Amino acid sequence: MTFPGYAILFHDPFLVAVDKVSGLLSVPGIGPEKADCLVARLQNDFPGARIVHRLDRDTSGVLVLARDAATHRSLSMLFEAREVEKMYEALVAGHLADNRGDIDRPLRKEALGSARQIVHQTEGKPSLTTYEVLARATDPDGFAWTRVRLLPKTGRSHQLRVHMLSIGHPILGDDLYAEGPARSVRPRLCLHAGMLAFRHPATGAHAVFTAPSPF
Repeated sequence: MTFPGYAILFHDPFLVAVDKVSGLLSVPGIGPEKADCLVARLQNDFPGARIVHRLDRDTSGVLVLARDAATHRSLSMLFEAREVEKMYEALVAGHLADNRGDIDRPLRKEALGSARQIVHQTEGKPSLTTYEVLARATDPDGFAWTRVRLLPKTGRSHQLRVHMLSIGHPILGDDLYAEGPARSVRPRLCLHAGMLAFRHPATGAHAVFTAPSPF
């Protein structure tokens, strides 16, 4: 089923998994102009649905929400214990030299009240991302880019965006971190949450939810 802003991937009495579009907030922001969001829209069809984790506004892909307090508590514990497997797909500027690598760089806020995150060796929180190259390509105008699979081992804010920037390959269309052609060459942030997997808190089954990349 497809609704404005999201498609239903799965639902049962305990949880609902959706594929969120780029440009939609996961939860309300500050101010009435930012009240529209995924959870508000979803509650029209799934009253009581509660957010467990978030995707940035401009990141698309798989999100799981709980439908009751017990499931919310169980899912939150799974995320906190890093027992949820996540896979993202992204387009990044340039051609990565290695086909696979780990980015182990601590992150913290750039400044109090800032939305930006930065790598900081002494004050940052431990942050680890594994990347795998899926394809390398060059646009007709000569702009080189790489399609990568990103596997975050921690869940810091903007982790994937800052980690790729820190190795010289910002995510295309990123209006917060990319500059020049990397920022303008694509009409959206080219970051998509393609897969989420965990043990279903009620049934114990291995739950896997996927959504194909739209770019």
